[in-house]
Amino acid sequence: MLLLDTHVWVWVVEGNESQIGRRTRRMLEKAESREDLRISAVTVFEIAALHTAGRLRLGLPLEEWIHRACDVKGLRLAEFSSSIAVDAGRITRMALPDPLDRLLITTAQHFEATFLTADQQILDYASDTRNVRVHNVRS
Repeated sequence: MLLLDTHVWVWVVEGNESQIGRRTRRMLEKAESREDLRISAVTVFEIAALHTAGRLRLGLPLEEWIHRACDVKGLRLAEFSSSIAVDAGRITRMALPDPLDRLLITTAQHFEATFLTADQQILDYASDTRNVRVHNVRS
């Protein structure tokens, strides 16, 4: 199972393959065929917040973009739970400053998913702690 970081989901939906490495594209195709792609509700929230703040431009109105983006073949919503929230709260700000990243990391842990990201802080955190499978989307 693959859990997509917010920017990765945007890249996949927008067809921005230049940001996604060849190995990652193969992983995505395989997961799509098995219906093993996941996004978190946190990701939907982050896209809405970034769009509202003017930091993310979408080619469609927000609700329509989200609806179409959720229709990507093989993609499902990873259910959010209180245990994910509690575990995210246990990751210190020093280890991973962004609280949304902490929520996404613990979602990947709970689903035993590989987290696809290009975020260097997350890649470093995963390398340092070795408690979550993370793949650099650029490879």
